[in-house]
Amino acid sequence: MTEFTIGEVMPFGGYHWRILDIQGNAALLITECIIEQHPYNNSPGDVTWADCSLRKYLNGEFYNKFTVAEQSRIIPVLNKNHDNQWYGSRGGEDTRDYIFLLSIEEVACKYFGDSSKNLENRSPKQRYWFQKQDKNNDKRRATFDGYRWWWWLRSSGRDNRRAVYIHGDGNIGIQGNGTFRYSSNTIHPSTGDNSGGVRPALWLSLEL
Repeated sequence: MTEFTIGEVMPFGGYHWRILDIQGNAALLITECIIEQHPYNNSPGDVTWADCSLRKYLNGEFYNKFTVAEQSRIIPVLNKNHDNQWYGSRGGEDTRDYIFLLSIEEVACKYFGDSSKNLENRSPKQRYWFQKQDKNNDKRRATFDGYRWWWWLRSSGRDNRRAVYIHGDGNIGIQGNGTFRYSSNTIHPSTGDNSGGVRPALWLSLEL
């Protein structure tokens, strides 16, 4: 069997994926770049990851873009969806996903360096953002069509009409951006769209 290492970039299903973790013969992957722009939810109102339209898209239309052979290698997982640690907004039900977004805990504490102290012991100044000088911000940066862009996490923001995201500079928008309408006034130069970027994640069997 081919040897894989954490941090390596590998092709799968027409995309390039970074390996975030390896457990036995399975690897957790996230797309190396932002691959699309989508709203978190297609209608206004309170929502959690379990019920949002982006989850339905990723586990439906997006998942179905893979061949049958590729789908057979994607391992469904049970994702825990915790309440927002800063604001107490509901994380919602645990979900069984083939394709998913990372959570704030996974991004802040686990797969892009350990910034857990900033998540667990926020200062009074951290109402909206993580530390702008957090040493791990650069590891969270991502591009879409060659430009740095913001991308969604699955975690709820300061209320359930917002979801946490990663800013273009890699800082974590802990209060979140609107799930239906966005506070971002920045328009992506190549798409003319201000909606959030999507970096799908999945667990893949490494056995061919």
